[in-house]
Amino acid sequence: MMNQSSSWQLGRLHHLGVTVSDIERSIEFYRDTLGMELVGRRPCVEEDYVATQTGYAGVQLSVASFRICPDSPQTLEVVQYLNCPGDPVDQATNRPGNTHLCILVDDLQTAFDDLSQQGVKFKSDPVPITAGPNKGGLVVYFYDPDGYPMELFQLPS
Repeated sequence: MMNQSSSWQLGRLHHLGVTVSDIERSIEFYRDTLGMELVGRRPCVEEDYVATQTGYAGVQLSVASFRICPDSPQTLEVVQYLNCPGDPVDQATNRPGNTHLCILVDDLQTAFDDLSQQGVKFKSDPVPITAGPNKGGLVVYFYDPDGYPMELFQLPS
């Protein structure tokens, strides 16, 4: 699809970036609890271009990248600002500008039970989808260690 006013076009999604307060805790959560593959780790990124890109002079970041599943070209990138940290934000899903990450699972109830036993916080029990194009599926919100909202979604059978 071409932008109507110029000759450039959007491509595939490359990654979703999430700012975290403790990257080691987040690595443990995304890799060990959720089972994502850690595909990249940079303990201290401090190149000049990153300071320009982020708008924070002298910024130092710690970065980890995960592949959600083996055949996905997109990654999840978690970033901790080692210096220049900000205050946590209200991540309620009804606030404009906030996001959530939705991940497909083949057995939502089993995933819910397993993750609950590991201490993962959920917003509710799994919810049956009763209307719309995904009627017959299941859905539930849960949170990463910083309160970032995520969603597990099981397609209708």
